[in-house]
Amino acid sequence: MISARNISKVFNAGSPSEFTALRELSLDIQLQQTTVLKGPSGSGKTTLLALVGCMSRPTTGRIFLNDREITSLPERFLTEVRRSTFGFVFQQFNLIKGISALENVMAPAYPTGEKFALLRSRALAILEMFNLAQRADAKVEWLSGGEAQRVAIARALINNPSVIIADEPTAHLDTKLAQEFLSIMADLKAKGTTLILSSHDPVIYDSPLADRVVEMRDGQVVGQAARS
Repeated sequence: MISARNISKVFNAGSPSEFTALRELSLDIQLQQTTVLKGPSGSGKTTLLALVGCMSRPTTGRIFLNDREITSLPERFLTEVRRSTFGFVFQQFNLIKGISALENVMAPAYPTGEKFALLRSRALAILEMFNLAQRADAKVEWLSGGEAQRVAIARALINNPSVIIADEPTAHLDTKLAQEFLSIMADLKAKGTTLILSSHDPVIYDSPLADRVVEMRDGQVVGQAARS
């Protein structure tokens, strides 16, 4: 289980532009299930994903991963938890232009020190899983929207994460590509991967993929609904 306990996140504290993104929020996220964070822009969804995924620290409060408190870990340990546990699919994909699809997929694993040949082989196998082996050497700016999306998901899987975090993954996709994304996520869930998705798209939060929908507004949880 991933547990957030009374977490708040304040940006630019003490300045005229101080902004509180999360307010004393508590939430439990079950592993091997799909949790969808639902809410309008500015509700705190992206900030919560960043905190849960160890990309940022809360201003106050604590976060636990499998009963291990991770909030106060030194940065080098927090980085290792993030790299070994979480895979991220960003709203804009955040692929690195000027390099190939294969190099983009490999990039998150470079700091692990794995032998290049083994890493390259694993990345190619993941691309093959998404029917992208023939596009491995293509620069990402040459890819279609659907291909770029699949490369972004492949990159998220390179370190064999147990948790996939996706922030507004269908925001820039048409209906066909959104359904393709859901199909890929359903396959990952069937293999035991925990999915944490943020979205204000009913394609996501009304999907049978969602086990729990958490509604957020103004940096707080205002409702939760479990799917039978």
